Order: sequence, then structure tokens, then C-alpha cells
Amino acid sequence: MTVTAAPRPRPRRPWTPGQIVLTLLGTAVSAVFLAPLAWALFTSLKSETEAVEVPSHWLPRDWTGQAWTAVLDNGDITNWFVNSVVVSVCVTTVVLFVAALAGYGFARTEFRGRAPLMGVVMAGLMVSPAVLGVPLFTTVQQLGMVDTYWGMILPQCAPAAMVYILYKFFQGVPRELEEAAFIDGAGRWRVFFTVVVPLSRPSLAAVGIFTFISSWNNFLWPYMVTSDPDLMTMPNGIATVMNSYGIQWAQLMAGGLMAGLPLIVVFVFFQRQIVAGVAHTGLAGQ
Repeated sequence: MTVTAAPRPRPRRPWTPGQIVLTLLGTAVSAVFLAPLAWALFTSLKSETEAVEVPSHWLPRDWTGQAWTAVLDNGDITNWFVNSVVVSVCVTTVVLFVAALAGYGFARTEFRGRAPLMGVVMAGLMVSPAVLGVPLFTTVQQLGMVDTYWGMILPQCAPAAMVYILYKFFQGVPRELEEAAFIDGAGRWRVFFTVVVPLSRPSLAAVGIFTFISSWNNFLWPYMVTSDPDLMTMPNGIATVMNSYGIQWAQLMAGGLMAGLPLIVVFVFFQRQIVAGVAHTGLAGQ
């Protein structure tokens, strides 16, 4: 009977100067991004009196959860959360469908006026959404959609950036795969849904996540198009955390963390899809 010796563990290689520099740089960048989150958390655990002290300090002297309790008791968190979920999910669904069809149409079909329309899409990348606020509100008002879910959802459903991202991805899909499906008798719609869409899952996932985060964080448009308290989204609801003495900073920080918690969960569970989508769409080099 032959006894096989256990393989010896490979000796750990010492870090190179480049690895040390990159690690220190990554740690510094992470600290810069995490510092505001830590400040908000510590502030939410202070009393309102301590939260407005000057000079301020990081850690609370007296740890308390009064701000969290006050936000839950005084604010309509459940209603705000449901409104944000409804709006964000609907916007994400419509954007994925519209952007995928538009991006595929620009990438694979030839039609009259294709170049000017693509120019319009590219021009949309250079226009700030804030500039479109007044004409969009006028249009929504004329359509009778003020203080409705549709008024909050539809104007967010045509982002030029998402169309461009999927357009660039579809350009990289091998035409041979589609031509093979055409030879087998498949039509354009069947090729799109059975060949192209499965191949574009990483990019669709990235577009969906980016759209959901953008819609969830959107404060300006829901604020402009709704005045009904029952239709407030999380950012608009948290902004109402005030009383006769002004802004309650500890409660505001607690509400902000509540509003940001779903986005943190989305990032934790879908970070691989985000990285893969960015890599597949070529955003890293844009």
C-alpha cells in the first residue's frame, strides 16, 4: 500500500510595491466613500441637541435611538417605501423593455432616418434632466397626470444613456448567431427574444440596477409632480422631517439611512452583475 504525502502548502509570496500601493489607495478611497455613511449613522444615534452642537464630534456621548423611533412614529415610512418600490420597479421594467428594443433596433436594423434618430439619442446624453423639468411638468399637467403614479413613472422611462449602453453591447453580439437563427426560419422578434436577450443578461442586469437606483434616489421629479402626501416617495418623505424648530438632523440622518438601506442590499446581492455589466458594455473605457 502506497501512502501519498500531503502536498506542501505553497509559500506565500511577499507583496510587491505595486500591490502595497494599490491596497493603500483602495483603502483610502473606501474610507472616503464610507466616511459620510459612518457620520450619518453616528449622528442618527445622537440626541437632537447633541447633533447640532458646534464643534461637532464623531461619536455620540450618549447613545440613543430616539431619532429612529421618532422617524418611525411620526413619518409614514411604510407608505413612502411602497410608493418608492412601485415607482422604481415600474420605471425599471419599462426602461429595460424600451431601451433593449431601441438599442437592438439601432444596432441591427437599417431604416430611413436611423442616423438622425441616433443623433437625437446622443444629444439626450448632453442634456441635464433638470433642464427638462418645466416642459415635462407642463406636458404631464396637460395630460392630467399630476398627483398620479403615471405622472411620476412615465417621464423617467426614456433615458438616453441606457439606450446607448445596450446599443453598444448589441453591436458586439456576433452576427453569425443571428444569421444561423434566420436560416432556421426564425423571425426578427424570435431572434431577439431567444438569441439576443439571453446573451445580454449581464448588460440588462446592469441597466436594470442603474435604473432602479436612479429612480429610487430621484427627489426632484416626484417633488415637482406630486403634492399629495399619500404619493410621497422615500426621498420626498424624508425631506419633511422638520418641526417648528427647523430640521431635525438626527432624524434626517436616520431617515436617510432607512431610505438607502434597500440600495445597499441591492448592491451587496448584485455587485457581480454590476461589474459584469460594466465590463460587457464597455463603460469602463468610455
